[in-house]
Amino acid sequence: MSTDLQILKALSNEKRLLIMEWISSPRAHFPEQRDGDLVEDGVCVGFITQKIGLSQPTVTSHMKILEAAGLVTAKSIKNWVFYKPNKALARATLAQLAGKFADADAPAPSQDPRAGDARPD
Repeated sequence: MSTDLQILKALSNEKRLLIMEWISSPRAHFPEQRDGDLVEDGVCVGFITQKIGLSQPTVTSHMKILEAAGLVTAKSIKNWVFYKPNKALARATLAQLAGKFADADAPAPSQDPRAGDARPD
């Protein structure tokens, strides 16, 4: 089971956050794959490795951290591993964290908390 802290730690790395952004909109960031559908099956680790410019063991290590946090699922097809984001968990975690920081004294969303004044529309 993932904890908020585990998820935040997984997303605290710039490379992992970038990978999550890419695989959350795979058709915008990766070419079509010979094996596996980008959306249904996930993105092949080879494509992630090529795009991010890191070694495959390093990318695999990053993906294992994301998987342990529950942010991605892994699926093997032939000799490759495909990663698919768990968008529901990411959204739920962010919503839960936002709720923890909600405060009755907080400015309304239309206000700039730095200035305390309402933003012009």
